[in-house]
Parts: sequence; structure tokens; C-alpha cells
Amino acid sequence: MAAYEKRRAAAAPAPAPAAGSGLAEPAGAAAGGLGSEAEFLLRAGVTAMVREALLKVLEARPEEPVSFLADYFERLVLGSPGAAGEAAAELPGPPQRLARALWYVRLAHHSHRTAFDSNAGAAYEVLGASGRRRKAGVDGRLYSELLRRICQHGGAPAEAAAALLGRVRCRDHEAVPFDVFRYGVLTCFVLLEFAAKADALFGVLDGGSGAADGRVCQAVLRALEDALGAGHFSLPSRYLEAGSKLGPDGLALAMDRALQERKLGTSMSREEFLKKATALFVAKVKPVE
Repeated sequence: MAAYEKRRAAAAPAPAPAAGSGLAEPAGAAAGGLGSEAEFLLRAGVTAMVREALLKVLEARPEEPVSFLADYFERLVLGSPGAAGEAAAELPGPPQRLARALWYVRLAHHSHRTAFDSNAGAAYEVLGASGRRRKAGVDGRLYSELLRRICQHGGAPAEAAAALLGRVRCRDHEAVPFDVFRYGVLTCFVLLEFAAKADALFGVLDGGSGAADGRVCQAVLRALEDALGAGHFSLPSRYLEAGSKLGPDGLALAMDRALQERKLGTSMSREEFLKKATALFVAKVKPVE
């Protein structure tokens, strides 16, 4: 209490020296207060800290800026090297580096190419730091583990995720160049989005019952395969563009043809449909050489 009274007394303005100057004195004190506040923020490093945080938001362009800032300042308080802008080589070990890299690559959607590439670069630098010395690149073990964690946080079937990892992974001892790293990360995110779109498509086919006519599902899968084409795209995101060309008219036509068949159709579950749809995507992915 005594300390509080002492601070209060120190902060209180001095009494006016003359009765006629009472109006001018508070204005001067207010101006001095504003100046001292700005000086305090500058001296404490708050101004530079907030400016750096805003620059990080503009650089990463996260889908949830408020959550990004909250996480940024939390890591800053905890002394995280990545959030504080220090060398990534000071990160303690592979688990922490993997968590940090996963945080980076999930910041922005892959359609925001500049932000996604920047975040992928930051993740690559984090994983490439050994703690004592810089390596020439990310080793295949950490690269493959990061891809596995990306796929683990989505709705893609486990079989599709495993098959995709088999096509884009590198050997544990190999040094993974950045272009391969970016390709693998991007492909995993595209798989998750492709699976989400396939799930939404099945929601239209089953009408909320949990099972759809097998003839219709097979017709839709054939139409989807035709939309994806027979060749390999250099960019995984092109598969989403190709799949989007399967418009309502094409779907309606495929469904009508299937229903006109006289064969007795069996039902198809959501899980089976997702497995078949994502298998089409994985089969088109260009393997890492």
C-alpha cells in the first residue's frame, strides 16, 4: 500500500504555480504525458515488437490472424527462437523442430502461393537446423515425418495417406532439396482438400443416409477419373482444378446413365467411396525421383 501511494504521488501533476495559468498547465502536462508514453514504448521495445508481429502477419497471411498473433506472442514470451526472430539452429531437438515446422506450413492455404512458399521456406530452415551446425538441407527422416503429421491431421483415408507418402518420401539419410520439400508438403495438403471435396460429394449422393447407390457412385468415380485425365500434372493443385471441372451437368449425366442400367446395384459406404476417390488422386501424383 505504501509503495502504491508513493507511485501515485510521483505520478500526480505538480500544483499550478499561479492562479491565472490553470488552463495552460494541464495541456502541457498532457502533451508531456503522451511524449513520455511513446518514449516508454520505444525504449521498452514494444513498438518494434508490435511492428515485427504485424510484418509476420503480412508475410504469413494466416487464415486466422488473431490466433496467429496470440500464438506468436505466446511463443515470444516462452522464448521461442522462431517467434523471437533468432537463429533457428537454437531449437532444442527434432520433436520441437517438427512441431514448429508443422505450425509454419499450416499457417496459410496453399492457394495463397506467396505466403505458402514463404512459410514452407521457414519450415525448411527450422528442420534443417541441427542445433550446433547448419546442414545442407533437411534429411529424409524429418521430411517424411512432417508429411506423415500433415496427413494425420486431415480426413484422408489412412490407405491413401500411406500410398501418397510412398510416392513422395525420401530415404532417411538423403538430403532433401527445398523444391522436393515444397512439393511433398503441397501434395499432402492437396490430398486433404481432395478428400474433403470427395466427402462433400458423397454427402450429395447418399442424401444423409450414410450409404449411396453403388451404380451412381461408380459412375461418379469414372467421371472424376476422366476429369483428372491420364497424364501427370507438375503441380498437385491442378488436380483440384481438374476435379472442379466435374460440374453439376456432368454429374447429373453420369448419375442418370447409371440409374438407367437394369443391373441391380449394391450400396457403397462413405469410407469405400473416399478410398476409391483418393486412390484416383494418389495414382496421378508424380513420384519423387
